[in-house]
Amino acid sequence: MSKAMVAAAHANPSYQELARRHGLRSTSVLPSLPAYIRQVWANRHFVAAYATAKVSSALGNTRLGTYWQVLTPLLNAAVYYVIFGVILDTKGGVQNFIAYLCCGVFVFGFTQSAVQGGVTAISGNLGMIRALHFPRAGLPLAVVMAEVRNLIASMTVLIAIVLLTGEPVNRQWSLLLPALLLQSVFNAGLAMFVARLGSTLTDIKQLIPFVMRIWLYLSAVLYPVTRFTEQVHGWQLRLIEANPLLVFIELTRHALLEDVTLAGPPRLLWFEAVCWTAIVGLGGFIYFWRGENTYGRG
Repeated sequence: MSKAMVAAAHANPSYQELARRHGLRSTSVLPSLPAYIRQVWANRHFVAAYATAKVSSALGNTRLGTYWQVLTPLLNAAVYYVIFGVILDTKGGVQNFIAYLCCGVFVFGFTQSAVQGGVTAISGNLGMIRALHFPRAGLPLAVVMAEVRNLIASMTVLIAIVLLTGEPVNRQWSLLLPALLLQSVFNAGLAMFVARLGSTLTDIKQLIPFVMRIWLYLSAVLYPVTRFTEQVHGWQLRLIEANPLLVFIELTRHALLEDVTLAGPPRLLWFEAVCWTAIVGLGGFIYFWRGENTYGRG
């Protein structure tokens, strides 16, 4: 190349050369996983602020406001108790069926709300995604963070119900926090998984209520877990008892209730909870990260 051509190239650099000089990169290039994790952490304050805004916008137009964080699971538990505990009499020998039922309803509702919010985390925020540059994982994570705030109110009510129905406070109560922390990570992975699915398969939003209803019946929320052992045996029973939501519900019941029959030994339940948290939490994050450069396009 002649000196004249080199001089011309320096005088009129290409777009690629200008981008390289100033540290710019194509938005279609997927960042490495460690770099993406650092980006998410750097935007943690945005995620927290967005989660707060979601809670405020969801309840700000109602007269009772934040009280619905408590009333919604409480009303659900009351309806389920009347139908399943009184009319259908599904108590099955459980002494404190009210607390038993509320543990299932509140814990299941935590995951249900995270899934329902996560599936529209991308498709419902396309304007913000196209206008601002930030790691898109912040959107489903904000959904889960908002539900964690709702969970705190729900757990306050649940503990009051447990005490009012005669359960004593003991050392097992300390197991409630780690169980909920594991479920929160599980919910985050699940929310990111459905968020990516919902970004391309918009009709999946219509299927989520049916999926969650089936999951509800498979998680022993409304009746004792012993109903499964009466109907199913062998590997089919083990498959049902390994259901992650059933595991988290059983850990909550084990922490707060005395003399309750569980789906398995507590050590096995904890092992399954850790495995599900690692698989779904990490797997959901990686699955979402792989689609990072596709969100908001088209």
